[in-house]
Amino acid sequence: MYLYLKQKDAFDALPEELMRRFGSPALVMELALHAGRKLAREDIHTVMNNLAERGYHLQMPPKIKAELNEGE
Repeated sequence: MYLYLKQKDAFDALPEELMRRFGSPALVMELALHAGRKLAREDIHTVMNNLAERGYHLQMPPKIKAELNEGE
């Protein structure tokens, strides 16, 4: 799970329940976001809108497809 913040270390903008479930955050990287930037698993416009409106964006891990992970 990844958490995008509008401002570095702005954890006070997060709901209490989210922080409780998220645990101890660790800075992974800083990104300059703009409309032309591509993100691997998220829509840049959704991320930017959430940052503007909420101050954060939560990216959940992709769902695992069981048939791809069963092995032979």
